Amino acid sequence: MAADIPTTPLPSGEQVPVLGQGTWFMGEDRRRRDQEADALRLGIDLGMTLIDTAEMYADGGAEAVVGDAINGRRDKIFLVSKVLPSNASRQGTIRACDNSLKRLKCETIDLYLLHWRGGYPLEETIAGFEDLRQAGKIRHWGVSNFDTDDMEELVLAPGGHHVATNQILYNLTRRRPEFDLMPWCRERKIPLMAYSPIEQGRLLGNKVLGNIAKECDTTPAAVALAWVLSREGIIAIPKSSNPVHLRENRKAVDLKLSAEQIATLDHAFAAPTRKVQLEML
Repeated sequence: MAADIPTTPLPSGEQVPVLGQGTWFMGEDRRRRDQEADALRLGIDLGMTLIDTAEMYADGGAEAVVGDAINGRRDKIFLVSKVLPSNASRQGTIRACDNSLKRLKCETIDLYLLHWRGGYPLEETIAGFEDLRQAGKIRHWGVSNFDTDDMEELVLAPGGHHVATNQILYNLTRRRPEFDLMPWCRERKIPLMAYSPIEQGRLLGNKVLGNIAKECDTTPAAVALAWVLSREGIIAIPKSSNPVHLRENRKAVDLKLSAEQIATLDHAFAAPTRKVQLEML
């Protein structure tokens, strides 16, 4: 049995793992469905019991893979999914959630997010979330790709104070949230979920990362992920269908970078000095 992964609290006080599993690009090839489900099961065995998915991923295909992976072990999972902005009217949010639940083969989603901000008023989406919460179909709700001004508007909307998290693009090369969004959320005890925490592998050839990986007898990916996890109130959700990479991701939790190593990374990947719009992938 894998050692427990550290947790961070949601605003409700519920503790969730700081390292989970993403599923973006899963479900796109039915021939790989069993392999992808097996990878998720391995991640669960390693302690990465938070699984993030979305109705957008492979038009529901990723949710179907997750449904296969968690069959018989739903009680061990903290399950996250997302509604598309184009579906996020009050009734559309409810319909989308019902469809996701069918693909996931379960009765409740632990955390349901608005994937990004769209044309429907936030009040409508929140009302749909609250209807779902009261019906027991979701336990918490949140948002994704919301910048600081969006969050400020959200919490002032009716019911908006129930927001549980904001999922954003964040890694060594995508540090824009540090200027104002991260402090704003930290002050309000709203954790951030970092998607693409190793930039989908694109930053792994960096020489500084490579040098620190050698010092730590590990991989650049583990170092990049450990840097993200060193930030307070951050939940990282890397995606991998590769068993070797899954085990490397798990090791990142136990990799404690020194203050000097963190300073070296902060110098190589500079933090923002002014407000710049939040990035998305």
